[in-house]
Amino acid sequence: MNRLAQIRQRHGIDRVIAQLQRCLREGEPLPDLEALAATAHQSPYHFHRLYRALTGETPGRTVARLRLAQALHLLGKPGARVTDVALQVGFESPQALARACRRELDATPASLRDDPTLRARWQRHLEVPAGDQAEPISALQVRVAELEPFEVVVLRKQGAFDELDRAFGTLFAWAAGEGLAEQLQHLVGIALNDHRDVAPRECLFDCGMGFGDLAQPVPPPLRRLTLGGGDHAVLRHVGSYAGLEAATDALLRQWLPDSGRVLRDAPLYYHYLDDPEDVPEAILRADICVPLAAR
Repeated sequence: MNRLAQIRQRHGIDRVIAQLQRCLREGEPLPDLEALAATAHQSPYHFHRLYRALTGETPGRTVARLRLAQALHLLGKPGARVTDVALQVGFESPQALARACRRELDATPASLRDDPTLRARWQRHLEVPAGDQAEPISALQVRVAELEPFEVVVLRKQGAFDELDRAFGTLFAWAAGEGLAEQLQHLVGIALNDHRDVAPRECLFDCGMGFGDLAQPVPPPLRRLTLGGGDHAVLRHVGSYAGLEAATDALLRQWLPDSGRVLRDAPLYYHYLDDPEDVPEAILRADICVPLAAR
């Protein structure tokens, strides 16, 4: 068992994968995210992010991988018919299975059925999560710091990740209208899902700005939120802000398991230190701030 597999076992992720396998095998309804978090004995607050970091895939992608693996197993049985296999593993039609095989395996179900060597090669590939092929990020410098709490005004943006600057622009325009622009102290972001795994129109992100002690009321859809407070694992990321999710994965995969710390039910946020309009993308700085439970 490799180190990443040991970490998944320690965090209950292997129990989740086993549960998904059992549901697919027995034709049971798939559990929702909260139920999967309970299976792993993890907080629903961070489960999806921890799962993604330790497997390199979402639970939905795990289901797709396991479904294909089960299909290959059944295609190897004597007299296997593609239509029967497709329906047995949960595809709506043999055409749906064919599309999945072409997309993921660059082969047809019939060729996989008729070529044991090809089928065995893809079965080995599908046995392990996608993240097992990922290379570790070297020189990961994480510090643990007790951060002071601070208040931000946030605006929730739904839409393409590349268009977040529009939401920050809207927030800044409100601040300028209130005479707060010169008091800007913090620029933060909270990813509510992973832009790598969802369609652009489904990406949810809270854009936030902090102005110190704010006396005036905040009109909807803006709202107040308190961040910081307590211990945080802090990782300085340098480069495109689009790479923050991958750097967060590395923190959770490489640093957290051996740190002796556990996650706290509070927002994980990105503290932006540079303005992309003024600083070249390659040297943009941001701190990834991960809340930790008290010792």
